[in-house]
Amino acid sequence: MSLLSDEEIDEALPRGWDRDGDEIVRTYEFDDYLDGVSFAGTVGELAEEEFHHPEIIIGYKTVEVRFTSHEAGGITDDDIRLAELCNDER
Repeated sequence: MSLLSDEEIDEALPRGWDRDGDEIVRTYEFDDYLDGVSFAGTVGELAEEEFHHPEIIIGYKTVEVRFTSHEAGGITDDDIRLAELCNDER
């Protein structure tokens, strides 16, 4: 697993995702709290299947998801792929 360059990250970021240092991040908005909780559970299941776990922060009507590859020390193709899978679930 190798780190992506700044240019590669900029080109590969999925819709709605931004870069924050060594992480990629997106905040999803929901109509109510339980919809967000359900989405966070789905993201957790995806992450477990892929063995690549994000930081998930559940708010009242938002869910923030952050990916980074700790072992590699930054953003890799795995982070981009999981971000795309999160978008597919939304």
